[in-house]
Amino acid sequence: MTTPRYCVVGAGAAGLGTLQVLLARGFAVDCFERTDRVGGHWHTDYESLHLITSRDVSGFEGHPMPPEYPVYPSREQMLAYIESFADRFDLRRHVTFGTEVLKVEPEGPAGALGWWVETSDGGRTRYDGIVVANGHLWDPNLPDVAADFTGHGVHSGRYRGLDDVKGDRVLVVGAGNSGCDLAVDAANARLDVSISVRRGRVFQPKAIFGRPRAELTWLAKLPPVLQERVSRALVRVVMGPPEVYRGLPEPVTRNLNDQPPVVNNLLPYWIQHGRVTVVPGITRIDGQVVHFTDGTSKEFDTILWATGFRTTLPFLDSALLRWKDGVPLRVAGLTVPVGLERLWFVGLSAPRGPQLPPYGAQARLVARLIRLQELGVPVAHAFDGQQPDSRIDIVKVVWNKQMADTDRVVAALEQKVA
Repeated sequence: MTTPRYCVVGAGAAGLGTLQVLLARGFAVDCFERTDRVGGHWHTDYESLHLITSRDVSGFEGHPMPPEYPVYPSREQMLAYIESFADRFDLRRHVTFGTEVLKVEPEGPAGALGWWVETSDGGRTRYDGIVVANGHLWDPNLPDVAADFTGHGVHSGRYRGLDDVKGDRVLVVGAGNSGCDLAVDAANARLDVSISVRRGRVFQPKAIFGRPRAELTWLAKLPPVLQERVSRALVRVVMGPPEVYRGLPEPVTRNLNDQPPVVNNLLPYWIQHGRVTVVPGITRIDGQVVHFTDGTSKEFDTILWATGFRTTLPFLDSALLRWKDGVPLRVAGLTVPVGLERLWFVGLSAPRGPQLPPYGAQARLVARLIRLQELGVPVAHAFDGQQPDSRIDIVKVVWNKQMADTDRVVAALEQKVA
């Protein structure tokens, strides 16, 4: 009998986390990485990037970050840490570098019999299952209006540092975590910086009274509703209301769970020091002149577009998936795509908080599902009772609840073969 073999697409953090878990459980695995290195986007993120979660809670399970790292590690330190993870578990020898997955095709209905994988080296191999871990932070999403700007434009996914800025007049479009970082980067260089903020946000601090928020264990023990209310109160004590920072619009809601998390102390700091000017949304662009919704306009040399990314799966026929808001619908803690078998996603989700631990949790779930399938336990419709979800950004307690429900379903299946 042929030994079942599995494929992992991508050797970024999610792919490495998956590879380590599957190998540790004795599965035969091949991983394909289109570049010549592990670590994914950590090689190319902007130079000023630091984690917004703290060192001691942000690493892979069983592989803590070095104690000499600062509380909030830098991009370079994160990359070194991820590479050390690959080295410790000898993962590189299972990765075929410089080889892109061009196409994956199901064998049997919805992949019930496995998947065929075509790669850029001419290979075509059948696998008993496939884990998609190609990430969601690599295909820049630019608004249509960007094409009208005749100055210098750079998406945050292509921005590396101040060498990517031309001239002194800089507009940052987007007030998420990356947009705030880019505005602060330019403000530190004493450039003339504006940031376009279309809707009000509650800016959250990295620490409460000097302690990283994720390390406030007493807070995590509170019921979810009370946890949000206490967090909101603490944020207000530390940061004050958004409207005290000149130009920031008032949020529609102050509930932290009902808005994307923006964790940044420095943008409000520079706003109050007059080094960053807040402007509203854009109506149109004429050459280098940008017109805003309040009727004002200003000329800029560079626009930094912090406008997010598209969820792109170039190797997978989109008709095989069910989509909502440009993202595949999934169940089982955002790991199992609706309507497909023997294909799983690891990393196509960002539960709020540290990002690497959820990769390991999803990979361990995949390993359990693989084991059940190898033992002949049908799992195709095991999660039909769950509500499909398209979110990438998701409140951690909600994702934890999804995972707990999934654990109960899987545990019941495992009892059948115990």
